[in-house]
Amino acid sequence: MTAHNETTIRVRYAETDQMGVVYYGNYFTWFEVGRVELCRQLGFEYKRMEAEDDSYIVVAEASCRYKRPARFDDLLTIRTRVIGAQRRTVRFGYEIFNDGELIATGETTHVICDHNGRPKSLPEKYEKYFQSHREEHAGAHGHSSH
Repeated sequence: MTAHNETTIRVRYAETDQMGVVYYGNYFTWFEVGRVELCRQLGFEYKRMEAEDDSYIVVAEASCRYKRPARFDDLLTIRTRVIGAQRRTVRFGYEIFNDGELIATGETTHVICDHNGRPKSLPEKYEKYFQSHREEHAGAHGHSSH
């Protein structure tokens, strides 16, 4: 079974539009909250990865499918998991629930980059966190596993 993180957030009034429905862009902010918490659960802090290893997880693609609206004061659960990893990319999947009902799903694809925005390989010390999520063809690039 794939490890996942569940983070709970309460919808703030400022996150809603004039109709009282959560503005669509806020789901991507919530995906980020879930992603940072998943990394922490896996055993590393994203901010240390940036500071100590000059490695940034840059969003290259993002999608969200909205199934039901969320509204002010709803208590939401963000379920986040790694759905794929290669030498230079990581994909995350998200599900957002409101009182047990699935209201949105999404994915983000990230490229590992240095502080100048140049793609680089994931530092070896982080491979163990994503190793069980490597996609089949990742090994075809001559990348060794532990």
